[in-house]
Amino acid sequence: MTETIFASATTQSGNPILNIAVFLVFIVATMAVVLRAGKTTKDASDFYTGGASFSGKQNGLAIAGDYLSAASFLGIVGAIALNGYDGFLYSIGFFVAWLVALLLVAEPLRNVGRFTMADVLSFRLKQKPVRVAAAFGTLFVSLFYLIAQMAGAGSLVSVLLDLHDSTSQSIVVAVVGVIMILYVLIGGMKGTTYVQMIKAVLLVGGVGIMTILVFFAAKGGMSTLMDLAVSKHAASDYIAEKGYEASQILEPGLKYGKNELTKLDFVSLGISLVLGTAGLPHVLMRFYTVPTATEARRSVTWAIILIGAFYLMTLVLGYGAAALVGPDAITAAPGGANAAAPLLALALAGPIFMAAISAVAFATVLAVVAGLAITASASVAHDIYNAVLRNGQATEEEQVRVSRITVIVIGVLSIILGILAMGQNVAFLVSLAFAIAASANLPTILLSLYWKRFNTTGAVASMYVGLGAALLLIIFSPAVSGSPTSMLPNVDFALFPLSSPGIVSIPLAFIAGIVGTFIGKPDNLDDLQAEMEVRSLTGVGVEAAVDH
Repeated sequence: MTETIFASATTQSGNPILNIAVFLVFIVATMAVVLRAGKTTKDASDFYTGGASFSGKQNGLAIAGDYLSAASFLGIVGAIALNGYDGFLYSIGFFVAWLVALLLVAEPLRNVGRFTMADVLSFRLKQKPVRVAAAFGTLFVSLFYLIAQMAGAGSLVSVLLDLHDSTSQSIVVAVVGVIMILYVLIGGMKGTTYVQMIKAVLLVGGVGIMTILVFFAAKGGMSTLMDLAVSKHAASDYIAEKGYEASQILEPGLKYGKNELTKLDFVSLGISLVLGTAGLPHVLMRFYTVPTATEARRSVTWAIILIGAFYLMTLVLGYGAAALVGPDAITAAPGGANAAAPLLALALAGPIFMAAISAVAFATVLAVVAGLAITASASVAHDIYNAVLRNGQATEEEQVRVSRITVIVIGVLSIILGILAMGQNVAFLVSLAFAIAASANLPTILLSLYWKRFNTTGAVASMYVGLGAALLLIIFSPAVSGSPTSMLPNVDFALFPLSSPGIVSIPLAFIAGIVGTFIGKPDNLDDLQAEMEVRSLTGVGVEAAVDH
């Protein structure tokens, strides 16, 4: 009887009018927060870092809000619902990555930098070439991350409004992009941070409620839920098309164990996820929104608690969607795998709960894309316009103006590319951004912080080789062409067999940095090297730099 109710519930998308009404309430409420915060945004420091005025606890909430994106909620639940154990790799990878960020980069980065990642990379190196290279890395990571959020938003609203045609879905993506641009232009980092804090509480709370409801619906614990998921898969047409046994959703290898290439892709994806967080510019910028390195460390601890709890619950939601919604209903819905979470909410508690959970997910998209847009705009204005084009002479008003123009440009680009990528799982799309971050940024960050001999030639070589290799391998991978879910499904130039490039591009970036250092001339900036070492380890001089 219960299963019949669930099956009938998932054949619809709830009440579209109710869904839109709840969405509008969330948008109006968060916009009010942004408008209020925007009144206190007076200079570049306020726009980029919120004036470094947030506590560790507040920043931890904001980091969780920044990190728990549409990929975390929509993509991972769908990946686990359809691929079981292999889909859970995303949860494990995203969570474990925080340990790398905490142990290796959080405190040194906060001690050395001010606004952007390039502040750290260029501290003891030649400013212009390093800042330009770092800006390119930041822009491409932010753009790929934005593509995933836009695709997730399109999938989410398409499910709620039952929009199957691509034109309607494209309009949805465009609307999300416009709202995101307004958030950033009005509120800057302060407004975005408050929205992220609110969103983190709502998202983790909503997922917690869904987790409890899943166990009530399954009338048992995790083993009962998994048995139900196997039964649902066994009765579906999905496994007949894919050619696997239903019990395989409980075992490794359903998606990545078919042959040696898919196993290698699994390793490549894992490496990218674990190393990518420590190179994500929008996450690294969060360490500058607190007044001290101690608060930066505390904020990461809070973030780990929230993020860890969230990712453990995605396992329950993923198998809950497999058991209570079923693979056939998920794949038939607009958005495919990305529809699993809202359909599960509908099955658990009806249209009102679905609308509320989906509105939280939509707020998730808005908050994350706003943070990404600020990061990209800060990199262009602070690193390219001020440091390179104006030789550090640009006023703060000019920098903020350039930042706002950049927000509009990158917003338009992300809308266009997000429309092209709507057929792909958003968790996978985010993994591409992680691969670029781990290739273009992380090797240079680590070598700059921990290798005294590292020089400008090595830094520039590492960033350009890592970025170029990652982008080329993605372009010539099955993610872009050669399969029905590719961005360009009707053509095939997939020369690189792996979907994730990290296993090749990350080692290449480290090698380029080391070789470039030995080939290039020393920078002869020993005083700055000594200052950077002292500041990164002790935090001496940080407050002066923040107040400057």
